Amino acid sequence: MRFLIVGFGSIGRRHFRNLLALGQKDIVFLRSQKSTLNTGELDGFIIEHDIEKALSHKPDAVIIANPTALHLDVAIPAAKAGCHLFFEKPIAESLEKIPDLRKALHDGGGIAVTGFQFRFHPGIQKIKDLLNRHALGEVVSARAHWGEYLPDWHPWEDYRQSYSAKKTLGGGVVLTLCHPLDYMNFFFGEVSSVYGFTRMVPSLEIETEAAAEIGIQYQSGPIVSVHVNYVQRPSSHTLEIIGDQGTIRWDNTDGVVHLYQFEKGVWQTFYPPEDFERNSLFLSEMRNFLAVIEGKEKPVCSLEDGIRAQELVTAVYKSNKENRIINFDKV
Repeated sequence: MRFLIVGFGSIGRRHFRNLLALGQKDIVFLRSQKSTLNTGELDGFIIEHDIEKALSHKPDAVIIANPTALHLDVAIPAAKAGCHLFFEKPIAESLEKIPDLRKALHDGGGIAVTGFQFRFHPGIQKIKDLLNRHALGEVVSARAHWGEYLPDWHPWEDYRQSYSAKKTLGGGVVLTLCHPLDYMNFFFGEVSSVYGFTRMVPSLEIETEAAAEIGIQYQSGPIVSVHVNYVQRPSSHTLEIIGDQGTIRWDNTDGVVHLYQFEKGVWQTFYPPEDFERNSLFLSEMRNFLAVIEGKEKPVCSLEDGIRAQELVTAVYKSNKENRIINFDKV
């Protein structure tokens, strides 16, 4: 297969290297030339700077890894051309052009998936399995907390100019750290209502919100809270789920799942495989994408899953702006 990679920031480079590791070497690039990374490893590969010229190479699939606000500018013409699409999350910065994307995919016949890599985490998958087996009884509530200091993400560049910090590029902590919104959907299904509070942090000198507190009521019953921020040191990414028969705890630091069931009265621990490391998530999602294209597997995280997360983000911003709870069926 021929792949077109759009963007060569840190995530575009990761997908490039993973495609090579998976034996895919027919790769074309669409670049703005604004990356702050060393691009010597692209020597010998075709590089274009215009979407039409890039599509003239007739790629089978497109990896969309440019800034969030620019995703659909390349995804829609690529879908019209019949390409399969891999969206680095989030799908876009808003829902405005989603109908155009759906139509382009329908007309072109391609398949689209979303790159929420935590769906491939062995801990998250174990939790999903435990919930499916009702290990906690009735789930009452869940809490995810993710805080990281934005200036530490890419030390080689000015974080204030990164897409995560720029409104025009689709930045902001709610969009950038929206993974917990997706895995909560993965666990609990359809959303009933949402509230959101966001705030700026002047010391970061960025134009987007840098912290958010989000509440979600799921139709299946659980009440969920998600906290994200750009300021926390040391970083922390944790999850706790409480049921009427037990508790699950997970920490991304070691990836271990802890399960307490009242009737057993002890904590059980479930460890990730010994060879697990962070890039395993990205390799797994790319393997799934290849298998989806070949008709061998279904998407672990579909386009519609990505759109559902986008709808949640939209509801959070709407709630914060209007200072009210948002009924999700009216987003």
